[in-house]
Amino acid sequence: MIAKAPGYAAVAILSLALGIGASTAIFSVVDAVLLRPLPYPNPQAIVRVWEQAPDGRRMNFADPNFEDFRAQNTTLASLAEYAYELASVTGGSEPVRVNIAEVSAGFFKSLGVEPFRGRAFVPDEQHPHGAPAVIVSYSYWQRYLGGATDLSNVHLAMEGGIYSVIGVMPQEFDFPPGVAAWIPRELDPELPSRTAHNFQGLGRLRDGVTLAQVRANLSAIARRIRDQYGKEVDLSDAAVVPLADAMVGDVRTALLTLLGAVGLLLLVACTNVAGLLLAGTTARRRELAVRVALGAGRGRLTQQMLTESLALSSAAGILGILIATSAVRVLPAILPVDLPRQKGIAVNAAGLFFALAATVAVAVSLGLFAAWRAGSADPQDALTSGSRSYSGSGSNQRVRSFLVVGEIAATLMILVGAGLLGRSFLRLIATSPGFQQQNLITMEFPSPIPLSEGAFDQFQPQDRSSLISQQIHRLEDIANRLHAIPGVEAVGLTGAIPVAAGDDLADGNFLILNGQKPPSSYEEFNLMAQNKSQIGRAEYCVAGADYFRTMGIPLIRGRMFSDQDDVNSPHVALISQSLARQRWPNQDPIGQIIEFGNMDGNLAPLTIIGIAGDVRAAGLDFPPPGIIYVNYRQRGMTYNSSPTILIRSAAPVGGIVSAARSTFRDLAPDVPVKFSTFADEMGGWLASRRFLLLLVGLFSAVALVLAAVGIYGVVAFSVTRRTHEIGIRMALGAQRSDVLRMILTEGARMAVVGVVLGVAASLALTRLIATLLFGISATDPLTFFGVALLLSCVALLASYIPARRAMRLDPMVALRYE
Repeated sequence: MIAKAPGYAAVAILSLALGIGASTAIFSVVDAVLLRPLPYPNPQAIVRVWEQAPDGRRMNFADPNFEDFRAQNTTLASLAEYAYELASVTGGSEPVRVNIAEVSAGFFKSLGVEPFRGRAFVPDEQHPHGAPAVIVSYSYWQRYLGGATDLSNVHLAMEGGIYSVIGVMPQEFDFPPGVAAWIPRELDPELPSRTAHNFQGLGRLRDGVTLAQVRANLSAIARRIRDQYGKEVDLSDAAVVPLADAMVGDVRTALLTLLGAVGLLLLVACTNVAGLLLAGTTARRRELAVRVALGAGRGRLTQQMLTESLALSSAAGILGILIATSAVRVLPAILPVDLPRQKGIAVNAAGLFFALAATVAVAVSLGLFAAWRAGSADPQDALTSGSRSYSGSGSNQRVRSFLVVGEIAATLMILVGAGLLGRSFLRLIATSPGFQQQNLITMEFPSPIPLSEGAFDQFQPQDRSSLISQQIHRLEDIANRLHAIPGVEAVGLTGAIPVAAGDDLADGNFLILNGQKPPSSYEEFNLMAQNKSQIGRAEYCVAGADYFRTMGIPLIRGRMFSDQDDVNSPHVALISQSLARQRWPNQDPIGQIIEFGNMDGNLAPLTIIGIAGDVRAAGLDFPPPGIIYVNYRQRGMTYNSSPTILIRSAAPVGGIVSAARSTFRDLAPDVPVKFSTFADEMGGWLASRRFLLLLVGLFSAVALVLAAVGIYGVVAFSVTRRTHEIGIRMALGAQRSDVLRMILTEGARMAVVGVVLGVAASLALTRLIATLLFGISATDPLTFFGVALLLSCVALLASYIPARRAMRLDPMVALRYE
């Protein structure tokens, strides 16, 4: 039967293969990221833990609060804290900048993983001034340590110290994602502040304990901390989430949106093929009637239809698996870099089972549908009637019309999703970040003279000034050499990059002194911070005088940093416009004296000298945060800052990067450096949205083509069935325009009903993607109207082709049509 109609079979197989292949590829992504268990023992028992603010905001742990949670909880077998950042590592085959994690005791126990070579940390290495030890990742061990089997003499220089390599983690271990080495958190002293939220929390449930019990237990501890310390803390509760859920975060909504869109695409493909089967059943009505007359029962007809449907679907399933396999190989090129667990994406056994299940479901559904339509016809009528009087034709036409209406509705739902995501993406990229990102190069490297945590407590004032002066001298020497490169317009220094830094920008409470004497210690700072009217909250950014000019951040009022602002002069600061509005809405902040020493260990007060324009430091879809800029020539690059040089280029970026790399290598041949452009940084940040938009847009285009084919098929079938009627109408005086209007009306009627049903369904479902949108609502009327208009135009165009053929019929030929 397939060989008799190869064109019909090819269209059906290709339509189903596209749907099965696309859905299998997306399922493979969903399976790897969302469904597959984490590669740890009893992974459902591993949880992320946060402090929670009164407004529901989740916060990392402050050291004293973490110790209280660890000591007082009765539901967790272990609780650990960790943090990670980019750092320079030397001692391997080459110096590199990689992510280093500080982890407390209980971290590896919470995950249930031990090094596959060497050992884990011991108590002698987990206290202040303990023996510096490091555990490295499998990939770092292979690439930079040559897979050394004897680790006893392997040492790495990082974090201002020399660390002995004591272990290597298993190849599949990757937590936190992308980390190359782990060091004991306890080597650094704890910060006494209960509002310095620096560390993430990780725990493992005790056997037999539920998640609800853990939440209740930790909430009770949070309330006790709140009651005991009052204004010294800013937490009111604790939040607990399974680690698997915490890792995927907002990605879950995006992937489920893709899965829903590809499911609709498969539905559209099946509906299209159902229309083809219906046409085939109509064409075979005499054959089916003869089979029934010869004794074939409904069960025999159903068996035949299922067999034919299974043959089509099996061919489509095999082709779909090939499409899915190819798509999964291409996906890494467009997947967001920060998509968790993407290394496990493959068409594995689960993906093959999904493809098989989809193939069987499609085969059974289509086969039963064809059998139902074949069994609903009257055999006697089919054997004695001509084509134009066949009683089943009108019924089949109505069913095909219903199928097309459903196809249009499903297509509209995908198009609305793509339209909303597309308009949201356009709004996002049109949003100004607050600076000029064109021709801007970033250059990250380790501080030439590190000022580690606690440095200001360990040195006398004159020694502190000497350290900062040495650091400033080295950084400015690098900046001046870079400025001399032909094509460089400006060079600025900073401790964090807007947008690229995202949520990693350090933030905390600052004091508004209001004429009071600055605190002389952290204890005094915390006492003064209990007066809520005297504190504000802002992000902390170290910057040089040329930073704002290089970035193109405007000065709103006041003045910028100058050469007179050095380590020995009164310390000054600029604030962002949003902070000025938030904290000093009815007064002039310029001249205010503040204290922000809890961020960098320097308790010298800061005088606000100017207001800078806002930047969207956490991302384009977040409002500009309040930022306090301090002068690196006064405060230095401390543990909260990583030196970054920004280069504004007037020449091609590639040549500037090559020259800058060569210049830096001459100054510091053994220091790793990372170059990138803001175009790269913004592209990486937008990658997840671009990925979602690309795939949903692709599914929309395929669905739109299938819908157009479906509408064309129904209208063409109707024209063929009504050829005799059209001939009579034209013989009785109907004009060609009347015939055109009649046929277009039929297509328009299906389009209108499908659009109305699709809009109603979309209004209910698009709310699920509201968190993925920026600048528009999930019920954006312009998007709905535009999509409805587009689909209506496509429907009319698909109807016009057979309508044009109908209006050109010769009445005499049409009257003889049987």
